[in-house]
Amino acid sequence: MIMDFEIRPIQQSDNVSLAEVLRKVLIEFGVPKTGTAYADPELDAMFEAYQKTKHSYWVVCYQGQLLGGAGIAPLLNGPSHICELQKMYFSGEARGKGLGQLMITKLLDLARVYGFTQCYLETMPNMTSAQKLYKKNGFTNIDLPMGNTGHYSCPIWMIKALV
Repeated sequence: MIMDFEIRPIQQSDNVSLAEVLRKVLIEFGVPKTGTAYADPELDAMFEAYQKTKHSYWVVCYQGQLLGGAGIAPLLNGPSHICELQKMYFSGEARGKGLGQLMITKLLDLARVYGFTQCYLETMPNMTSAQKLYKKNGFTNIDLPMGNTGHYSCPIWMIKALV
């Protein structure tokens, strides 16, 4: 049941297990190791990466085991009113339980509090369940990437108005 899962802000002690979970999910989905979140330098220090202004990362846990997470941050080298939904990955045990919806709702609400008026994301073609969730939440496909995320291997770009 969904009530058995905990969604909470990332803690420094989550860094190692979160990096392991995120890399495992990326490998499971056959994501290239370059040009995607897999190669991001902050993947091994997620707590520290999200301690900046208008950054927030939340994790999903079940009985003390970390199963994934998601975050928002200003879009790197993008307009100041646009944030990016980042590194939203869940292990198989957490998928299909409504946790993605809870996480998106929480993060988009935070984005509004931070003053963002749009939210951007990048994803992979085979992550069809994620794309359905994004579309259900008002994200629409766009033709070109935004900002400079370094994720040149992610060919699907989406955006949502927050106001």
